[in-house]
Amino acid sequence: MSRDDQLKQRWEVVTQKLSKQFADGAPLDLDAIIYLIGVQELGQLNRTFKKDQKLDLMHIAICKLLAPYGYYEFDFVDEEGWPHYKVKEALPHLKAGEQSVLMKEAIVNYFLEIEFIN
Repeated sequence: MSRDDQLKQRWEVVTQKLSKQFADGAPLDLDAIIYLIGVQELGQLNRTFKKDQKLDLMHIAICKLLAPYGYYEFDFVDEEGWPHYKVKEALPHLKAGEQSVLMKEAIVNYFLEIEFIN
């Protein structure tokens, strides 16, 4: 199986499991999954977030997802429990499709690491 086929297959497993768990089976898109990862990383699961906090959650997720690629590094957790990252290397200029593939690969790797999928 090629690397692309394996990524597609694993991405389907991730989206199906998350959609079933969080959206009554309605398919979740990439942004929704990034948001869920941000909530998971913050660890404050039973609260409501304001619009700007939702964007911050997505930023946390993106930093967490791209840290293994060398773009971000965990820095500290503030007094409210929010993790902060610092930029290690600027993100490359990627086309929209390339960005999507990078994020899907990072998400699949994240869920492999936490053993949500295998």
